[in-house]
Order: sequence, then C-alpha cells, then structure tokens
Amino acid sequence: MFIVIIFRQIADKLKAGSVIEPESFDQVTVFFSDVVRFGELAAKSTAIQAITLLNDLFTMFDGVIETYDCYKVESVGDDTLVVSGLPVRNGNRHVKEIANLSLAFMNGVAVFRIPHLPHEKVQLRIGFHSGPCVAGVVGLAMPRYCLFGDTINTASRMCSNGRPDRIHLSSDSNKLLQQIGGFATLSRGELIIKGKGVMETFFLEGMATDPIPFVSDSRGTTASLKDGQKKI
Repeated sequence: MFIVIIFRQIADKLKAGSVIEPESFDQVTVFFSDVVRFGELAAKSTAIQAITLLNDLFTMFDGVIETYDCYKVESVGDDTLVVSGLPVRNGNRHVKEIANLSLAFMNGVAVFRIPHLPHEKVQLRIGFHSGPCVAGVVGLAMPRYCLFGDTINTASRMCSNGRPDRIHLSSDSNKLLQQIGGFATLSRGELIIKGKGVMETFFLEGMATDPIPFVSDSRGTTASLKDGQKKI
C-alpha cells in the first residue's frame, strides 16, 4: 500500500531538478483518525453546513498538527492521516509526537461545538502504529512522493478496529512509549485483525500522571490488564 504525499523539502528538491532517491526509514509512526457517525451528522445538515463542519474541524486539527513534529499526509472525507519521523528523521521521538498529537486531537474535539447541531458531539476514533517504510518519488510528468509498506495498513487497522473516543495503538507503538515513559496505556487484549491475524493492542489513556478525562471505561494506567480475545 502507498500513500501520496508532497512535503515542502521534497518539492523544493524537485523544483531544483534534484534526483530524489528512494529512501528506507527504519521507524516512523503513522496516525489515522475518523469522525464517528459523520454520515449521521451530515444527514442532519445541509451540504453547506456539512462542508463548514469539516472545514472548522480540519482547521482546528491543522492548528494542532503545526505544534508537533508531525506532517499531515491528507484529509479524505472525515478521515485524517498524519505521520512523524519522515522525511526528516527524529530518532524515537516520532511515537511521542504522535501520542501527544492524539491526546491533543481528543482534547480539541471535547470542546468542539457544531453551531447548527448544538446537542450533537463530535467523536473521534484514532489509531496509530510504528514501523518501517520506504519513501520515494514516482513518475516524471507528475512526480509523486509516495510511502510504501505495511506500517500504513496496520495503522489504518488500528483506527478502524478502535472505539469512539479512544486512542488505539499497536504493541509496537506501546513498547516504544513504555521505553520513553510518561504515558499511561491499557492492554485491550488480543484481537483478531483482518489481514493481520491475532494482535495484542492497547489504548492510550493519557499522560501517566494525568490520564485524559474523556476515557469513560478506564480500569487503570498499566499495560497488564486484558479484555480477552475478541474477533473484529
């Protein structure tokens, strides 16, 4: 799977006529989010109201992304894709940047209001995964900077198999967060993920000293509790 992205650094090199060689990245963290029940919200809105809702929401997201070492790849419909750790490597900071970004997204939607639907609440489902990928420019007439690798697909699965108002992450991302410290995670147990098999996944509860308040069914701040195996 590949995702088309254009970063300023890459665009500048292309304009200068430089050759962009394919590059392997040992570790990046890829983030996906989607708006829960957006179809229902759109059904209660006019076309202009639905567009305004998405514009307001993504404008807020863009402001949050700018404060972290993260890059928005794209927004399609109500989905957002963000990556940290490329095209400029940042050591193992990529998972911390995405974890903080995820918490900031959740805190942002917690106070977000829809003017024409004052009794409705925007809910997000977020998922992320850390792993390797390859990036490179494809094409001549319309060159595209693309990402290749299973890391993107796994991150997407973390989002689609997540829960409303929860931040769902893979065991690979969880291990990196535990090494860095400062974050509270909770094991969800083993899930059967389509195309991936059995995976132990985790929820990001918040900072270790101050778990985020929007989590309603938190049962602790360690990564040792399990929900048992579930088929998704």
